[in-house]
Amino acid sequence: MAKIVLVIAQQNFRDEELFHTKEELEKACNETVVASRKKGECTGKLGGKANAEISLEEIKTGDYQGVIFVGGGGAAEYFNDSTAQKIAKEFFKEGKLVCAICIAPSILANAGLLRGKKATCFPSEANNLKAKGANYTGKPVEKDGKIITADGPKSAREFGKKIAEMI
Repeated sequence: MAKIVLVIAQQNFRDEELFHTKEELEKACNETVVASRKKGECTGKLGGKANAEISLEEIKTGDYQGVIFVGGGGAAEYFNDSTAQKIAKEFFKEGKLVCAICIAPSILANAGLLRGKKATCFPSEANNLKAKGANYTGKPVEKDGKIITADGPKSAREFGKKIAEMI
């Protein structure tokens, strides 16, 4: 059983991208932990509630087999966030899964992790990924090595299944 941390925004995370991805991981017998800027209740774009059990600062790469950055408009707060980028880089350096869905792949692109990698995202972020050296494919879910990206809410279950398969 693997343990995965899902990073969401305090406000306006995309409900399906958290809940459907989490369900698929747990269905495959993985343990999930939700993190955000600070502990406590977080609210999704569609009104769903999630409890951030830990803050970003409390994420220790040694405790998890992978990290998932959940999209939704709120994820933009992490685009240039040094803590979020440091987390992504540490997981990548340790050869662990680094995953992002919807607009969140821009976090990985801005951290320099998508250079030369196949990746996908919500169409609004495609130009950023390309500008940062990603090979943007536009597919629903894309895997390149230990990096998994997805384009948005409609692909959340497939995204979760792909991550579970890779653990």
